[in-house]
Amino acid sequence: MSTIISDSEAWKSLHSHKRSVIDSTHLRDLLQDEDRCKTMSVSHGDITLDYSRTQMVLETPDLLCNLARAANLEQKISHMSQGKAINETEGRSVLHMALRAPKTSQIVVNGEDVIPSVHAVLEKVQIFSEKVRNGEWLGCTGKPLTTIVAIGIGGSYLGPEFVYEALRTDEVASTQASGRTLRFVANVDPVDAARALHGVDAETTLVIIVSKTFTTAETMLNAQTVKNWLLKSIPGGDADCITRQHMIAVSTAIEKATAFGIDPNNIFGFWEWVGGRYSVCSAVGIVPLALHYGFNIMESFLSGAHDMDKHYTTAPLRENIPVMLALVGLWNSSFMGYNSRAILPYAQALVRFAAHIQQVDMESNGK
Repeated sequence: MSTIISDSEAWKSLHSHKRSVIDSTHLRDLLQDEDRCKTMSVSHGDITLDYSRTQMVLETPDLLCNLARAANLEQKISHMSQGKAINETEGRSVLHMALRAPKTSQIVVNGEDVIPSVHAVLEKVQIFSEKVRNGEWLGCTGKPLTTIVAIGIGGSYLGPEFVYEALRTDEVASTQASGRTLRFVANVDPVDAARALHGVDAETTLVIIVSKTFTTAETMLNAQTVKNWLLKSIPGGDADCITRQHMIAVSTAIEKATAFGIDPNNIFGFWEWVGGRYSVCSAVGIVPLALHYGFNIMESFLSGAHDMDKHYTTAPLRENIPVMLALVGLWNSSFMGYNSRAILPYAQALVRFAAHIQQVDMESNGK
């Protein structure tokens, strides 16, 4: 029988530490200690985590790392990266790291190396996105497709929209997106679809339906709404041509997508070990973003995510940015008793960061 972490000596030590040391200190005074402030900072590449403005003394991070070891965190990180089923509720692997792993990697799930299938989808995305962007793939009336409308909800929308906004003012990405438009439809309110389609030329529009099961009520209602708009707005109204040239899907439900009218060749898949909230690195995010910004930009995005994965799986606990973020959060919630957290992105390019992280955090901790 596994030990409940709150019954461990490491947990009790932190409670004792909080009562005997932290309760008698003030953050204003702690910030006067330069050595302390320098110690409470972790960097990797261009990313720095500064947690010195948390009510901690020099001893606190070490006690938190002791708690992480008591919970076998290092072993669990290793199990996660190896594809073991750490999602005990559903008996699944948690492998968003595989989505950005290089071809030379090997991650085995149920006896199968998943990396070749990941890169097969990426190659398919690259080929398709380049055809659309260079005008080789045209709409039914022979016009290039320069507007992308992505239909999804939750993880099928928030992550891709966040990255879209973050890259809008990147010099290279914005140059490559010149003359192109990407819009998202997520709300079941028909006003959302009307706003996304306002001023859009159906003849130059490509629609992406993002739904793992192709049964999500909000997404399928919006998909039908936009399909009807395409059929009504494109001269000739050839349903087969319109769904083949103007509509694609990101889904695991091939039969349902084809029943909707999507050509099987125009369906981009992903896997059950991709949690929706982490799916921006799968076809869910890469398809619309590659169509808008170019596949090379998304390769750089995936490479950056993989770099952080390597840091997470190899860095010691005290030097590990994701681990220390988690431990500081645990300290503030479970020991300091703070029941809320503010995410304040001063960079306007991160305008949708808070919404994305809110969903990641909510679903990771249970809805």
